[in-house]
Amino acid sequence: MKYYTRKLIKPGDLNANNTLFGGMLLKWIDEEAGIYAMTKINSKRVVTKYISEIDFVSSAKQGDVIEIGLEFDYFGTTSMTFRCEVRNIFTKKIIIKVDKIVFVNIGEDGKPLAHGMKL
Repeated sequence: MKYYTRKLIKPGDLNANNTLFGGMLLKWIDEEAGIYAMTKINSKRVVTKYISEIDFVSSAKQGDVIEIGLEFDYFGTTSMTFRCEVRNIFTKKIIIKVDKIVFVNIGEDGKPLAHGMKL
């Protein structure tokens, strides 16, 4: 797993329990995975197709620094699949695991388009 993006947890990222809001974390993961997908197939036209079960392992609090890790898993004809893990950069404690994130390459018409990449 390679870790790409780092985020500082700020007051606006917190939920009512003063821990990292899960929706904010999922937004960051989706954005990072989308950018990763674009760079893998050299296309700006990718969309999120599927995110598997999300395992919230631990929480983060204000002032923590987290890092988002992605690992390529599979290329389909129009799709690509990744695994994701988010951890605290200092303690290395896992915050969330996502087994499968699928992105699909699309054409200008918004329909799936073969990306031409192979494993």
